[in-house]
Amino acid sequence: MSKTPPNMADLPPDVQAYVAAQAAELSGLKQEFLGVSLDHAAAQKRLKDEMASVDAALSAERTAHARAIQNRDTIIADLRLQLHGHNKHRFGSKSESSAQLALELILEDLEIQQAAETNDEDASSDAEAAKPPRTPRKRKPFPKGLKRVVKTITPSDACTDCGGSFKVLGTDVMEELEYVPGHYIVNQIGRPRLACTCCERVVQAEMPSRPIPKSFVGAALMAHILCCKYGYHLPLYRQSQMFANEGIDLSGSLMAGWVGKCTKLLERVSDAIRDHVFEAQAIFIDDTTVKLLQKGKGRGRNKTKTARLWVYARKENTWASGVPPAVWYQFSTSRGAEHPSQHLVTYEGFAHADAYAGYNDAYRTGRIKEMACMAHVRREFFDLYESTKLPVAGEAVLRIKKLYDVETQARFLPPAERVALRQEYAKPIFDDLEVWLKEQLGKISSKTPLAKAIKYALARLPKARPYLDHGFLELDNNTAENAVRPVAVGRKNYLFMGSEAGGKSAAIAYTLIETAKMNKVNPEAWLAWVLERIQDHPANRIAELLPWAYQDMIDAAERDAEAENAA
Repeated sequence: MSKTPPNMADLPPDVQAYVAAQAAELSGLKQEFLGVSLDHAAAQKRLKDEMASVDAALSAERTAHARAIQNRDTIIADLRLQLHGHNKHRFGSKSESSAQLALELILEDLEIQQAAETNDEDASSDAEAAKPPRTPRKRKPFPKGLKRVVKTITPSDACTDCGGSFKVLGTDVMEELEYVPGHYIVNQIGRPRLACTCCERVVQAEMPSRPIPKSFVGAALMAHILCCKYGYHLPLYRQSQMFANEGIDLSGSLMAGWVGKCTKLLERVSDAIRDHVFEAQAIFIDDTTVKLLQKGKGRGRNKTKTARLWVYARKENTWASGVPPAVWYQFSTSRGAEHPSQHLVTYEGFAHADAYAGYNDAYRTGRIKEMACMAHVRREFFDLYESTKLPVAGEAVLRIKKLYDVETQARFLPPAERVALRQEYAKPIFDDLEVWLKEQLGKISSKTPLAKAIKYALARLPKARPYLDHGFLELDNNTAENAVRPVAVGRKNYLFMGSEAGGKSAAIAYTLIETAKMNKVNPEAWLAWVLERIQDHPANRIAELLPWAYQDMIDAAERDAEAENAA
C-alpha cells in the first residue's frame, strides 16, 4: 500500500520553512544552471565563429603567399625565356649588352631570394604541393680529370653493445665538389656500413654537417663563390662560364640558390658583428648609393631606382684599445631617416658622420652624440681652391692641415695622452680657425661659393669640437668612407642590384668579407671555416666564429707548431 506525500499544511512550521528554503535553493540552482548552459552555448558559438574567422584569414594568407610565389616563379620563367631569346639572337656578338646584363642580374637576385625564402625542412608547402610533380634534374658527372680525394668516416673502432670488432658490409659514397685555391677536387666521402662480428649489430657514421643540406657544394667552394661575387664583384653567370671552362656544370641559377641559402645561414654571424660594432664608445657612419632594378611591363622597360647601402664601422687601433675592428652593412630601398634610426635603435655613444639631416632623429634621442667630420669641411675648401685658386680657400686648407699634423703625433697614443696633446696644440688652432672664418665671412658676399663653404664649416665646427676632449674620437669619418669603397668598386662591375633580396644578401656578404679584411684575415679561408661549423654551432656562441676568433686559433696553432719544432 503506497503512501501519499504529506500535506505541507500538516507539517510543523519549522519543517515547512526548511522545505520551502530547500525548494527555493533548488529553483535558484536550476536558474543558475540554465544561465551557465546558455553562456556555455554562446561561448561555444563565439569560439566557432572565431575559429572560422582565423581559418578564413589563414586560408587567405596561404592563398596570397602561394600567389606571390607563383608570380615570382612566373617572372623567373619569363626572364629565363627572355634571356634565352636574347642569347639566341646575338648573331655571334661576344660583348655583353646592357639588356643581357639586366636580365642576368634580375634573374640572379630573384633566384637568391627564392632560395633564401625556401626552408629545406618545409618542402611540402601549399605552393609546392600545388605544383605538378617533376623529375629531379640529374646532375652531370664531375669530369674524370678532377682529382679525387677519398675520405672515410667510421663510427667507432669497436661495437658499443658488446665490444666486438667490425667487418665491412659495404660503403655508401657521396661525391662533394670542393675548391682548393688554384684547382678543384672531388671529395669522395665514404661511410662504411659496419657489422659487429659478435652480435651482428650494424652501424654507420653520420654524414658531417654541410653548409647546404642535400647539396654537393663544399664549404671552401661556397666561400670561393661568395668572395668572387661580393669580394671581387664577379656575377654568378660569369662564374658559371669559368666553371664551364673547367668542364664543371654549375649554372648561375644553381649558384644563386646556394648564395641565397648561405647568406641567410650567415646572417647570424653578421648580427654578431653588428653587436660588436655597437658596443663601441664611438662608431663611424656613412652611406652610398646603389642602383635597384625594377622590372617594368613589356620588354626593354626595366628601370632602376636609387637604393642605399649603410655602413656602421668600429675601428679603435688609433688609440690602441686592442678591440678588433668591424663593419656592418645594411641595405634599404631609400635614404629615408627611418632607416638609420632603426639601425641605431640599440646604440649609445658618439657617431662620426657627415651632415646628412636624416641622422638628426637619432641624435634627438640623446643616446647618440654627433661628431662632425673635418675631412668634409676641408673638402669644401680644397675643391673650391682647385677650381678658383682663391687665397682664402687655400688658407683654410692649410689651417685644417695643422690639425691633422697634431693627429699624426697623437696616433696610437692612449686616450688620455691624445687629449693632453690635443688640448695643448690642436685646441688653439681649432679656436683660431673658427674666429678667422667668422672674420672672412663678414668680408664677402653671402651668395658666393666661398661664403657657402665658410657657412658649412662654421656649422660643423661646434659638432667637431668633442674630439678635443675625448681621446677615443677621431678628427674625421674616413673609416666609414673607406668602408664604402668596395661598394663603389662593385657598383662599376655589377651596375645594380637585381632585387631587394639581392641587396640584403649583398649587405650580409659585405659585412663578413670586409670585416675579415679589416682584421687582416683571409675572408675566403675564414668563411670556409665558418661554413664547415655553423650548422652545428650553438646559436648563443656565434661570437666564437668571428674573424678574430679564427685568427687566434691560427696563431695558437702556429705557436704550437713552432714550439714542437723547437723541441
